[in-house]
Amino acid sequence: MDQADIGRQLRARRTAAGRTVASVASDAGLSVPYIANLENGRGNPTTAALTRLAGALGLRLVVTLAPGDGSATSGTPSVPGISGVPGVPASLVRLGRTERFRAAVAAMAPALGVSPDEFSGQLVAALAALAQALGRDLAEADWWRLLDALVLVAAHPAAS
Repeated sequence: MDQADIGRQLRARRTAAGRTVASVASDAGLSVPYIANLENGRGNPTTAALTRLAGALGLRLVVTLAPGDGSATSGTPSVPGISGVPGVPASLVRLGRTERFRAAVAAMAPALGVSPDEFSGQLVAALAALAQALGRDLAEADWWRLLDALVLVAAHPAAS
């Protein structure tokens, strides 16, 4: 994964959690310009800095070494902290920035017994994986239909 991919993933996770650069910087003990540069694909973060950023976002950093022979996952961007999850599509990043997305996360997280910040990242990763499985970026209306269905299932499960 190159610096631009890392930056896109950090920004996607931060915005999905409804966090500002300043709040993440404060929690990670890093400077706002440093994180802004990383999100813009500049700089070369250390694993220590990425570990601190992951912690500030309620994630853990996972580093995987893979063969450089062009095998199955070579060159496929992944979500930091979640092995095997594809990169986050731009349309999903935009969705994660909306108040409606934050409200859906707030409705589902308590029903699942997790914090909204933790669940937001998990939800973005799961939706990104779904888009990867479908082999295409989804339109905003598609994301909303999926999100509405997930709210129904998580917050209002069928009686068993």
